[in-house]
Amino acid sequence: MSDEEETASQLTDKQKIEIAKWFLLNSPAGEIQYVAKDIRAVLKNERVYRTAVAEAFPLYNKSHMICLEFPDRSGEVLVTSFSEIDKNEYLDPRTAQVAIVDHVKQVCEDARQANDEELPSSFIEEYRCALDAEIIKYVSEAYPKGVCSVYCVNGKDVEEPGSDFELVVVISAARHSPQNFCNGSWRSIWNMEFKGELQIVEVRGKLQVGAHYFEEGNVQLDAKHERKDSTIFQSPDDSAVSLTTIIRHHEMEYLNSLQMSYSNLPDTTFKDLRRKLPVTRTLFPWHNTLQFSLTRDIQKNLGLENSK
Repeated sequence: MSDEEETASQLTDKQKIEIAKWFLLNSPAGEIQYVAKDIRAVLKNERVYRTAVAEAFPLYNKSHMICLEFPDRSGEVLVTSFSEIDKNEYLDPRTAQVAIVDHVKQVCEDARQANDEELPSSFIEEYRCALDAEIIKYVSEAYPKGVCSVYCVNGKDVEEPGSDFELVVVISAARHSPQNFCNGSWRSIWNMEFKGELQIVEVRGKLQVGAHYFEEGNVQLDAKHERKDSTIFQSPDDSAVSLTTIIRHHEMEYLNSLQMSYSNLPDTTFKDLRRKLPVTRTLFPWHNTLQFSLTRDIQKNLGLENSK
């Protein structure tokens, strides 16, 4: 028995489930099915595997805000904690439908019409609908494969001006290209508290960017950022325009800061990782790094160049 097999045999089923869940929940965007397949092969215990995926997949799907198409192709639903009605039911406020989701297969199996208790009042819906329309226009311009939705998470029964309520804007964009060894995702959540007495709207945003590049290596990015802002409480259409402008400004500013940061990596971070002068006492030619080939140097040192 190998050391790995001996260690595995010493773990309880509960410990194995928790370890499997950790790997599943930390899977990069679009890769949980690949990770699950490997975990199944390693565990060699169908009961433990099914327990782990049953617990991990719903959490992963909600945190990554995956988008699923309705069976009749009448629309799409975002799987989020804000749209969750039951453990397998998720509301799409745009079509007033509730999707029944299979989390492990990551598909929408069925759908039903939302009932009145699951939908906001006509007063709230006017604000939600106006904001949704503006966000759709923004996302279509900014994210080629982006999807979005607007939910009422507090005060959905408010019927008249002067009361408080809260809307949440969710934006999710993903690009999965495993054949090119890279996957990436953008997720942003914007909470908007409409305060009727103070006549202001307080905005809080959470932005998260994930990327995974795994061609002959394993490089991951997981960047998070938070923003705050505010604007005046206006009519539904004016509030929608104002709030969308705020979101556009902060997201573009964050994207620009990321691009600036990573474009400067060769001149800053990468240089700091290396000694100013190596043992050869020769400066590393950062202006022309392509002249070096690690594989060629290793083959030369091992005398493998002529063995091909």
